[in-house]
Amino acid sequence: MTARMQKMEGEKGAADHPETRDTYKIAYIIHFLLGAGNLLPWNAFITAIDYFGYLYPTKHIEKVFSVAYMSSSVLVLLIVVSWGGWSKQLSYRLRMNMGFCIFVLSLMVAPLIDWSSSGSGPEGRSNGAYGVTVASVVVCGIADGLIGGSLIGAAGKLPKQYMQAVFAGTASSGVLISILRIITKASLPQNPQRLRTSAHFYFIVSAIILLCCVLSSNLLYKLPVMEQLCKLAPDDSLFPKPKFRAVARKIRWPAFGVLMIYIVTLSIFPGFIAEDLSSKLLKDWYPVLLITIYNVADFTGKSLTAIYVLKSIKKATWGCILRLVFYPLFAACLNGPKWLKTEVPVAILTFMLGVTNGYLTSVLMILAPMAVSVSEAELSAIAMVVFLGIGLVGGSAIGWFWII
Repeated sequence: MTARMQKMEGEKGAADHPETRDTYKIAYIIHFLLGAGNLLPWNAFITAIDYFGYLYPTKHIEKVFSVAYMSSSVLVLLIVVSWGGWSKQLSYRLRMNMGFCIFVLSLMVAPLIDWSSSGSGPEGRSNGAYGVTVASVVVCGIADGLIGGSLIGAAGKLPKQYMQAVFAGTASSGVLISILRIITKASLPQNPQRLRTSAHFYFIVSAIILLCCVLSSNLLYKLPVMEQLCKLAPDDSLFPKPKFRAVARKIRWPAFGVLMIYIVTLSIFPGFIAEDLSSKLLKDWYPVLLITIYNVADFTGKSLTAIYVLKSIKKATWGCILRLVFYPLFAACLNGPKWLKTEVPVAILTFMLGVTNGYLTSVLMILAPMAVSVSEAELSAIAMVVFLGIGLVGGSAIGWFWII
């Protein structure tokens, strides 16, 4: 009888204990910051399109970076899922510290290569330098898989506001990086040397922000509210070990929805938007500004879940499917009437792509762990990240069809 009562109490979980208080919202802010740090390197690479485009003008930088980063990230997530005892053998703190340190080192590869070959222009760049840069993106993707699986899996066992904080943070990283790139780009005269200098400063500041994430991840579980929530979490030994396939079957609709979201998004952003669209007026500022518009819209969409969360998984999934309409709309911006090829229609469509991506992602990532028992919440969150990652890889691959 006692064991049964413990099991029932465990099934309530931390989310059902309103007495847990996050004083000054510190735990929320740290989850927000860690979410931002998780996607900051990815955003740093794609937002520096003007810099990498100058260094390697004959390469499809955005498309290559997308496939390299997302493929390695998903591979790590699949390893995490298949390695059942990973969370016990590698502590949360160790996984986060390893991931963020790898982020910092990988992010500094591009400026270090540039410094080592200072004075040489794009024509002096070897394929080796390009290969090392792409390799650093692959390593960043590995760290992303390590951090993403840990962070979202842990947040899946907490009250829903922490999952919302993580995804609002991931969106804010895009806004932060875009603003940082605009400031560093605009603060110096527009010539090749100044472009490189501004990009170096941009990567250094990004690395400093990631070091702040290292400190925050070590502080998080020392907070009283997190200690209390961990005590309220169910004892895993009271429940049968959840199976990935069984949990994935229970959340098949939100998983399908998030898969569709990122197939559509990554096949358009950043590759198509940064490489295939052009503006005679804005020149090399055009891709930077479009990426900024997308990031602001994505942040807006993910922040809207703090105000209202759609309760129906079915409606949210249909919303994901309806995003397929972006394909003919963006194709019209490339090959349609002249007025559709101008900056304003493209900017509006980019904003709509971002806001729907942000809102629907956040809604589904909040609803999925709530659709299973508390003992399955962490695995359901990880499963959602796996399907999200598969969508990212699929979308990155489909993005190459724009140039065929």
